[in-house]
Amino acid sequence: MTTATATAATTGTLAVKMDTKPLQSEGDGDEMACHLASLSRGPNPLSGIPKFPSFHEHRKHIVLHMAAVFRNWARKGFTEGISGHISVRDPEFSNLIWMNPIGKHFALLNGGDMLCLRISDGEIVGGNRTRPANNPGYYIHSEVHKARQDIHAICHAHTIAGRAWAVFGKPLEMITQDICDVYGALAVDGEYAGIVTAEQEGRQIARALGPKGKAAILLNHGLISVGQTVDEASFLFGLVDRSCEIQLRVEAACAGNPELRKNIIPHELALNNFRMAGEKNWLYEEAQPDIEYEIAMAGHVIADGLDDIGIDIK
Repeated sequence: MTTATATAATTGTLAVKMDTKPLQSEGDGDEMACHLASLSRGPNPLSGIPKFPSFHEHRKHIVLHMAAVFRNWARKGFTEGISGHISVRDPEFSNLIWMNPIGKHFALLNGGDMLCLRISDGEIVGGNRTRPANNPGYYIHSEVHKARQDIHAICHAHTIAGRAWAVFGKPLEMITQDICDVYGALAVDGEYAGIVTAEQEGRQIARALGPKGKAAILLNHGLISVGQTVDEASFLFGLVDRSCEIQLRVEAACAGNPELRKNIIPHELALNNFRMAGEKNWLYEEAQPDIEYEIAMAGHVIADGLDDIGIDIK
């Protein structure tokens, strides 16, 4: 992939062209350690995505961090009634995903509130059963998970800046260092089909993301992001949302002053930024300050029920 190139929104679903040349390789453990060490100084460099002694401990970690992300979203004003959802693939059973219940305020969500659904049919097979799942959310997330086995987490919420920029059906420009985290991996879904009531919307979003996309701008709808962890996906979601706000402000400034000229980061610099800061372990670390803050602010309640969290496999 190289830089995203806009096409006419009238062509429908895919408004971004990406070539097939990979921007980065996953690398082995030594390469990952060197990468993190190059961005952190001292005797104890950042270590990236943690390892877990059991699937149960890994599962607890996932739902706890999901709850922290939702509480952070509430703090940032990413709430809109009962809209918004996160899914994370179960670490033991790849055909299952964890999602938030519909209708509970993001600021009140705890790890023990999360539901476990089967990707194929949406049946709730574990977690908390006191509230239903978000059906439109299931339709979107399940199809993206089916299409991309490499994706373990998906984030979607109705933000102000994201929805405002999504009106144009255009990609973001590489006008800041930060947005280069998704250079060549930011798609545009150029077709709006109304409130999601079937699998088609999820398939459309999956097509827009393609095999390598990490986030997408959804026409007249908002934003979606994906990642190897809920930490990565959530950080990218917030980054793209803030970049939408920046783009809107820049466009407004340029419209009011014809002497202002946007300086776009050139391809080689944007590509180098992506290779450095778009890696899954680094993006996991990028999310930790906000997640750790929310866990500390919530206290013990955010972890209530985690020891008993489980899945009922028939």
